[in-house]
Amino acid sequence: MRVVNIKLNRGGRLLAGAIPIIAMLIVYGVMSAARLEANEYDKVLPTFGAMSDAFLRLAIETDARTGQITLLADTLASLRRLGIGAAIATLSALVFGIALGVVPTVRAALGPLIGIIAVIPPIAILPILFIALGLGETSKIALIAIGIAPFMIRDMAAHVSALPVEQIIKAQTLGANSWQLTLRVVVPQALPRLIHSLRLSMGPAWVFLISAEAIASNVGLGYRIFLVRRYLSMDIILPYVAWISLLAIATDALLMLLSRRAYPWAHEGGR
Repeated sequence: MRVVNIKLNRGGRLLAGAIPIIAMLIVYGVMSAARLEANEYDKVLPTFGAMSDAFLRLAIETDARTGQITLLADTLASLRRLGIGAAIATLSALVFGIALGVVPTVRAALGPLIGIIAVIPPIAILPILFIALGLGETSKIALIAIGIAPFMIRDMAAHVSALPVEQIIKAQTLGANSWQLTLRVVVPQALPRLIHSLRLSMGPAWVFLISAEAIASNVGLGYRIFLVRRYLSMDIILPYVAWISLLAIATDALLMLLSRRAYPWAHEGGR
């Protein structure tokens, strides 16, 4: 049997996915133990026990300076910024993406502008945002929205433009005006793609969030990572990175669940 024809069942896929992760953890544990044995003050590769103790301390104990549980405060602050920025970008993609895909005049007028904005590295405009909007929440949220909105808009516009022209013609033949055509034909087919586009954009959104928090913030997951790096506190940095990864995985799973429950027809055939 050819390798390309081998298909695993659900249990096999889970096992195949778990093996590299377990192997990586074993390798890390061995290397961490070796470094600790060579130098009991080593901070580069903390043991799992040290990371667990540090993470639990931040997750349970109340900070004497702020009166808050550090991990909870950081997580809520970051998720709030991420959620607002992603919501703004999603709404922008829905409105402008559909407009660009449906109305040729809008596509001719705004298409070049969206294309120019899309190729500008968002991190490069971070100083501009800080100068124009200040160091508060607005600039951080704006970076996330500006960072992912152009891609989502272009993706949505391309998807709408690729809808079968027969559907558009049939709707117009039945007397649909532009609003009816958009709301009854285009929007229902665009929403599953919008969720998919948001899923693809969440990785860059996390990057922009962490970057903004690292430069100007007093709370947040990115702020905490860059705060403790000056003390070489890898026992905090690594668990925080793992926590961010878990949050990202959970967000992606929720978006996928939403898409499958709301639009099961868009996932027929395993898509």
